[in-house]
Formats: sequence, structure tokens, C-alpha cells
Amino acid sequence: MLFVLFLAFYLLTLPGNLLILLAILTSSNLHTPMYFFLGNLSVLDILFPSVSSPKMMLYLTGHSHTISYQGCASQLFFYHFLGCAECFLYTVMAYDRFAAICHPLRYTVIMSSWVCVSMTVATWMGSCLHASVLTFLIFKLPYCGPNEVDNFFCDIPVVLPLACGDTYMARAVSFINVGLVALVCFLLILTSYSRIVISILKIRSSEGRRRAFSTCSAHLTSILLFYGPVVLIYLRPASSPWLDSVVQVLNNIVTPSLNPLIYSLRNKEVKVALRKVLTQGMHTPGE
Repeated sequence: MLFVLFLAFYLLTLPGNLLILLAILTSSNLHTPMYFFLGNLSVLDILFPSVSSPKMMLYLTGHSHTISYQGCASQLFFYHFLGCAECFLYTVMAYDRFAAICHPLRYTVIMSSWVCVSMTVATWMGSCLHASVLTFLIFKLPYCGPNEVDNFFCDIPVVLPLACGDTYMARAVSFINVGLVALVCFLLILTSYSRIVISILKIRSSEGRRRAFSTCSAHLTSILLFYGPVVLIYLRPASSPWLDSVVQVLNNIVTPSLNPLIYSLRNKEVKVALRKVLTQGMHTPGE
């Protein structure tokens, strides 16, 4: 039953995000900074659940529950690489909304093509560095005792207790690194949205305020779904394996499948582009 449930979410995630990405690439109306970043988010939502979901579903079908040392290290690296990239990307998207609402006349200058590409490259490169440091610290430790990971994939809270060396440095750096990245990004997002709310409240017409807020509501929903699991897993003083597993299932599988719905249901431009893509896909070139 769990296999069918998780497979349904995984299969919903892939076509949903691929359709969003295809709509952005094929529709000239969506060639703007906001949708450029949304396209990057769709790529992340395709890759992120693929780190752990296929292996987990193999376990659920009765296959071997083992994973190689290299496979465990790869899971940890890509989980934090893609997770950090998503954290950075949400921050960049908040800044984009801040520029669009608070400085509409200068928006095209502030968010030029060069700025958007530079921010995106910095997001991916910074995330790679973040994940590389964490993976190096965790897997340079000696592992000579128990080798059973108490979770459905390899992550810092379940791998570190298996080390038979001194883990203080790795724990401290991991807590500071993950916590600092999440906290700084959250504070930047909070700053952007504080300025956005102030600007929206200054709009005289209720219709103008509603339209301004509607451009941010999808992004805010995604941020809450993303940051909730991060706080519960990494920033608690005591670890709970059962709670960590449940929260990570939601974060790894359920949330990426919801983002296409969040961004399409409340966005007329995306709805039109998706309808166009689906309509074209249903007709052959000859027709």
C-alpha cells in the first residue's frame, strides 16, 4: 500500500513539473524573471525526490534493504545539494517579488537577464560547495561498528551516530552550516516580504492590493511547506527517528508534487500556457 501511495506521488511529481517547465520554455509570455526562477524550481522538484524515492520504493517491493557506502554518500550529497539550492532559490524568488512590487518602474533594470543568470549560477555553485563540505566532514570519519541506517535514506542525523570516531566537529559544523544557511535565507525572505507587505498596504484600491498579493501567495505557500520540515528535522535539540522519517517523506515526496498545483491553480498565465501545451500535444503535426 505504501509503495502504491509513494509511487502515485512520485509519478505526479515528474509530469507535473515537466509540464510547468515545458510551458515556461514554449510560451513567450512566460519569458520573465519570475518564470525563469520557477523553471529552475521545477528542475529541482524533479531531481529532489529522485534522490531517495526510487531506492525507497525498491525496499517497499521486497528488494534488499542495503545500500553501498558510495551510494549512501551520494544520497547525502545530492540531498543537501538540491535542498540548499531550493533554499537559495526561494530567497532569490522573494527578492524578485520585492523588486517587482516595490520598484515596478525599475524592475527590468534590477532583474536584468544577466542578474537572473548570475543569481541562478551562484545558487547552484553555492549549494554544491555547501553539500561538498558536509559530505566530506561526515564521510572522512571512520565507520567500523554498526552499519544500520535508521531511516529510508542516508542523512546527517542517522549516519553520524554510526561513526566510531569523534563526531563533535562534524556535528557542530553540520548544525551551524545547515542552520546558518536556513536562517540567513529565511531572514532575507522575511525582509523582502516585510517590504512587500508595506508596499501593498500603500496601494489605495482593494483590487490592486488583491492582485499584488496574489503574485506572492503561491511563493509564500511553497516557502512554508519547505521550511517547516527543515526546522523540525535539523533545528530541534533532540532527534526523533520516527518523526524525522515522516517529515522527510512529506518533504521528499509530497511537497515536490504539490508545487506544480500551487503555482498553476492561482496563476492565469501558467494555466493558459499549460492549456496551450496540452492542446498542442493532443494534435499531430499533420493536423
